[in-house]
Amino acid sequence: MIDRIRRYLASPQGRRTVERVKVMARDPRNQQRARELMARIRGNRAAGPRR
Repeated sequence: MIDRIRRYLASPQGRRTVERVKVMARDPRNQQRARELMARIRGNRAAGPRR
């Protein structure tokens, strides 16, 4: 699986995808969304599994 990901990232399409992700990561709105997602994940993990 990891090998397939590495091959994709080395391909022209993979490099374009990586560049698009880098541009999106610089957007403050996306940074805030990522922080909120991580806080939600951390919060859920600390609370334990839901039933």
